[in-house]
Amino acid sequence: MDDTGMLEEAYERLHRTGPEFRGWLSNHGPMAVESMVRRGHTREIHRWLDTYMDRLEEPPSGTWTITDDDWREALGDARRLGDWLRYFETELNRRPWRAVLETWWPRLLPGIAAGATHGVIRTGHAVHELLGREDEMRLTELGQALGYWAARWQGVAGTAAPSGTAGPASVLDTIPRVPDQSQGINHRLAQLAETPGWTESVAGLRPADGAEQARERLIEVANAATLRYLTHAHGEPVMLIHSATAPTAVLRTLPALPTTLWGPSLDAAWAAAAAVIAAYGPAEPAAGEDLPAVPEREEAFDRAVRHGDAHAIKFADTALDVYDRTGDADALAGVIRAVDFIDPMPI
Repeated sequence: MDDTGMLEEAYERLHRTGPEFRGWLSNHGPMAVESMVRRGHTREIHRWLDTYMDRLEEPPSGTWTITDDDWREALGDARRLGDWLRYFETELNRRPWRAVLETWWPRLLPGIAAGATHGVIRTGHAVHELLGREDEMRLTELGQALGYWAARWQGVAGTAAPSGTAGPASVLDTIPRVPDQSQGINHRLAQLAETPGWTESVAGLRPADGAEQARERLIEVANAATLRYLTHAHGEPVMLIHSATAPTAVLRTLPALPTTLWGPSLDAAWAAAAAVIAAYGPAEPAAGEDLPAVPEREEAFDRAVRHGDAHAIKFADTALDVYDRTGDADALAGVIRAVDFIDPMPI
């Protein structure tokens, strides 16, 4: 079976499950298998799924139909997850997927923190596939991603549009930590608006002048967050991965969007990356002697797949993109940092 067929089989299995399990944890299966197939690891897919799917649950049931007239009331209402999944299934059956995305991207973008950014991340993986091949399974996956994002819609408080003079790497060094890091992400994000220096730091990024510069700046954001992971992962090795994978997902979606949406996409992705770092960043970076040796490029992704954790796999996918763009070996070393810190799910 070719790679395309393997991904379709994996999607078929995963679409019998819901976007969440154990109350609010995100189903990472579709994102991980898309990365594995694209990186040439099709032989491990079904064995990985056999283990991963033990934790998943059935799709949620709905309550009543969401319409074009009342969708605003349902946005961000997790109780309507089943309704949102059916809404986007219907939308993608009656309209071209690019038209649906163009309509809903600006509506969903202000809620980029949805599901700890997993709504936009899953959407980015789905769009990346659809740009290469359109079929029923890939359209279904986009609908699942958008429905999950809509149900968990959540904004990032206290943000300001970029208006400074610095690049992402420099600004990330100024992002303040939220005062109370004792609970989960919702508790931490709720503190942002009252965190001294947060708004000023986020605004410190130099703005983009036009769509193409917005794309280049978004590349810089994804690069900076990924490379930073190596020295800061110990703050919270799972959650800090999203500071890199969220802007990467937005970057991968840009080719499917009108260029008028590229600037707002940069602003939202930047706010999301900075918010995750504010919520989970450690007080100090790791010492040089604590960092792992740099692996070979292919070994980095192989290690993540053997480790089995979905976050490690998705981060490795992002890190390879960054390494290919920059040649910076810290991206590859960051994968080993993730593997060393995160509990494995061997396959």
